[in-house]
Amino acid sequence: MGISPQNLQVIRASLPAVAGAIGEVTPLFYRSMFAAHPELERDLFNRGNQSQGEQQKALAGAIVAFATIRTGSDPERARSIISRIAHKHASLGITADQYAIVHKHLFDAIAEVLGDALTDDVAAAWDELYWDMGRCLVTEENRLYADVGVAPGDVWRELSVMRRVQQSAETVTFELASADGAPLPRHRPGQYVSVQVPLPDGARQIRQYSLVGAPSARNWEISVKALPAAVLADGTAAPEGQVSQHLYRNVFEGDTLRVSIPFGDLVLDDGDSPVMLVSAGIGCTPMIGMLHHLADTGSTRPVSVLHADRSPSHHAHRAELTELVGRISSAVLHRWYEDLGARPSAPTIASGRADVSGIGIADGTTVYMCGPMPFMRSIRQSLIARAVPAESIHCEVFGPESWDDADRGTALASASS
Repeated sequence: MGISPQNLQVIRASLPAVAGAIGEVTPLFYRSMFAAHPELERDLFNRGNQSQGEQQKALAGAIVAFATIRTGSDPERARSIISRIAHKHASLGITADQYAIVHKHLFDAIAEVLGDALTDDVAAAWDELYWDMGRCLVTEENRLYADVGVAPGDVWRELSVMRRVQQSAETVTFELASADGAPLPRHRPGQYVSVQVPLPDGARQIRQYSLVGAPSARNWEISVKALPAAVLADGTAAPEGQVSQHLYRNVFEGDTLRVSIPFGDLVLDDGDSPVMLVSAGIGCTPMIGMLHHLADTGSTRPVSVLHADRSPSHHAHRAELTELVGRISSAVLHRWYEDLGARPSAPTIASGRADVSGIGIADGTTVYMCGPMPFMRSIRQSLIARAVPAESIHCEVFGPESWDDADRGTALASASS
């Protein structure tokens, strides 16, 4: 990383103004870029997140977070942001030339919004920041491509659907195999793949799905929850998941899917210290992959598994979760269901929302967490209140990363919609 000292001073001084305007800049940027390059909206960016403004918030947050960190003294956090974005970009097949496209339309939008406030010195400083971030990302992305032995961007493979398993009323698992039957590359427990789906209007939308099978397995497995249309807490309408509904309704045994090589840096460590796996809803998927690894390797490390769901009937991988925990001698399982129905509570099955206040937490525990953002914020705060260090809590986000102060350490992954 390298930004001149004088430009760091300019960025630091202009950060409040740019941060205050970034909410206006990003919608203008996307409109301009998609008008000039409609293929990016059609085949690369998540149209659902675009329609709700989530992608704009993610880009704004990432730029401001990176600028804030680069003008401070936390290089580890800067590396974390770069790593998370780079893994997401690699899973999409992003290449270095695309950064120039983003640069043009982003800085045109900044100039239009800031007007006379964008002096030559401010423009030059933020330009250097952008290319500093871009160089870091391209370097990391090229390293990821080299690590898996492919040319930059060459991540896509046509895989056959060998098996479709109904996990719940709204979730299915697909087992994927190579066309020639050769074993697929091993992945690390917790990683994800991108799936590119041709939609009826001609778009080829991409989403990420965690690998739920064992890393040692010959084939890959992903689970897809068909997201329905919904009304959000703020009263706005969220459309149904275009890709998830298409996969759920149309993909069966014998079909083919265009799938990327596995990426994602939120992975289970190889140590023997205690771990806690916390999930809600379809956020169980990376935890299932981690549990497969722990069970298959005969791990004896202490494992606490906590899962929250709407009801037992909505709980995808419910039986598999119980079976995997049973195979790990040092593992314990706790579950919460908002609606238990007629089923009675049990020592490790409770009615209501997840509550970690009564859960034993061993010293040195590393926490891996995945689920809706409000759930993860609440659990994270509860764990920190119980003296779990913030740096020991690692989260996977389904959807664009918010990059606010509470969430900067979370992952940029699995946009399962």
